[in-house]
Amino acid sequence: MGVHKMGSILALLGFLFIDALLLSSAYNVHHYSFILRETNFTRLCTTKSMFTVNHTWPGPAIHVRKGDKAFVNVHNNGDYGVTIHWHGVKQPRNPWSDGPENITQCPIKPGKNFTYEVIFSTEEGTLWWHAHSDWSRATIHGAIVILPELGTTYPFPEPYAEHVLILGEWYNGDVKQLIDEATETGADPDVSDAFAINGQPGFPNNCSNDTSYSLSVVPGKTYLLRLINAVMNEEMFFGIAKHNMTVVAQDGAYIKPITTSYIMITPGQTMDILLTANQAASYYYIAATPFFDAEAAYDSTNTSAILKYTGTYTPPTSPAYPTLPNVSDKDAANNFINRIRALASSDHPVDVPKNITKQIIITVSVNEILCANASCGGPNGNRLAASLNNISFSSPTTDILQAYYKNLLDVFEPDFPGKPPHVFNFTGEVDDSKLYPSVGTKAKIIKWGESVEIVFQGTNVLTAENHPMHLHGFSFYLVGTGYGNWDNVTSPKTYNLVDPREVNTIGVPKNGWAVVRFVADNPGVWYMHCHLERHSSWGMDTVIIVLNGNTNDTSMLPPPANLPTCS
Repeated sequence: MGVHKMGSILALLGFLFIDALLLSSAYNVHHYSFILRETNFTRLCTTKSMFTVNHTWPGPAIHVRKGDKAFVNVHNNGDYGVTIHWHGVKQPRNPWSDGPENITQCPIKPGKNFTYEVIFSTEEGTLWWHAHSDWSRATIHGAIVILPELGTTYPFPEPYAEHVLILGEWYNGDVKQLIDEATETGADPDVSDAFAINGQPGFPNNCSNDTSYSLSVVPGKTYLLRLINAVMNEEMFFGIAKHNMTVVAQDGAYIKPITTSYIMITPGQTMDILLTANQAASYYYIAATPFFDAEAAYDSTNTSAILKYTGTYTPPTSPAYPTLPNVSDKDAANNFINRIRALASSDHPVDVPKNITKQIIITVSVNEILCANASCGGPNGNRLAASLNNISFSSPTTDILQAYYKNLLDVFEPDFPGKPPHVFNFTGEVDDSKLYPSVGTKAKIIKWGESVEIVFQGTNVLTAENHPMHLHGFSFYLVGTGYGNWDNVTSPKTYNLVDPREVNTIGVPKNGWAVVRFVADNPGVWYMHCHLERHSSWGMDTVIIVLNGNTNDTSMLPPPANLPTCS
């Protein structure tokens, strides 16, 4: 559906107002109202109250065109503070509306509201928005659909229709209570009770068969499916029975088309998929299953929806179910991931930094923090933790952006190390001395205009795992991945500098490494963290501060007048 059509819609009992008006010939401005409040939902035979936007789970979609701007007025009618992040939107010069709690803003208090200015630039395709406070993103999230600019079109034939599919998780208990208790005791939080597609667990989950999400298709037509992984703690395999899919975009950027029977998508990532309804008219299961190659607890359930062909026929009693890889099939995950390349066309060029002026090497680890008398609920009576470069991030009570802008002292330290403080065989046998990180609120300072390379090095500390790392404020090029320890001589020889994918979230392989590159041309305070929510809660985070350039156009915008207060 085009943006001009969306401007006439009033969704969900008048709570979502979409008012698209033409500001100039350059871009459109859109206005949305998000009402955050408790809403009752029933899933898995359980009824509970959930914190949602506009009474929906998932929340409403935002529709714009490339280069547009949206103002989203968020009214918090809930019981605790919350913020909203526009995942993958670069927000040029505008960290004030980026959203992570106590990084770029303090939470919107109950009974208060704040208007986010969401500035779109080069993004095109599918992104998403979600809460960025504790674990509230489990129920507060929705899609961002970014259509091509007027006068341009997709780099593939126009689809017959488009549909958003959001992978999420259902918890029988209260999600905030779950993470608060885990944080207090230092234990691993409970896993979810089911995955969901557009809010429905579907077959084979108990009490879910009659409420599975269904997607109707016309035989012979091609559809664009916008897939979002909003799952909290697991990568996911995804497929549609007896149908191949063609992946054409990832994280708001086009890729060379990949035809496949399954995909692997990490938390935070999005993919645009072409599906042609070319099978016999019937019902077919759409399904997602976890990919998890660590030793920690995980949600082992499946979730499904139903693809329904239009027409007259007898529905099958047992629709075909897709064959997806085993939960720990690393080769299947890699076989899909390694096929992804940027489109790299004249209309969608690649501009990979070649002359690196700033290199940062970061170890990514799961850790423990010692507890007196083994009094905590984690391994060995300690507190579970996580770290980047052996520093477990401690969230401040005053947001770092305001502290940086106002030169406030004692909020953060600008000395995040540019390389690991301890060098060892990161992916080999690790002794207990590597278990315990320091704790701090540290940021890495980068000059405007630097050509940056970040090497993420996974480690075998406590437990090795795939880590989906996300950087706010930027898309970056994933130029290389590998297993074992990154080597400054041999590893660069394997880099792809011709058509690497441009993304905002990448998976650091279990006991392996990943290298990204970008130009630091977006001044501000930007959060970098693992998108496995339990790891982020444990401290697998840091902050990158890009200094202002020498002109107004290369400097941060001034703060809005109605920023939420911290006190």
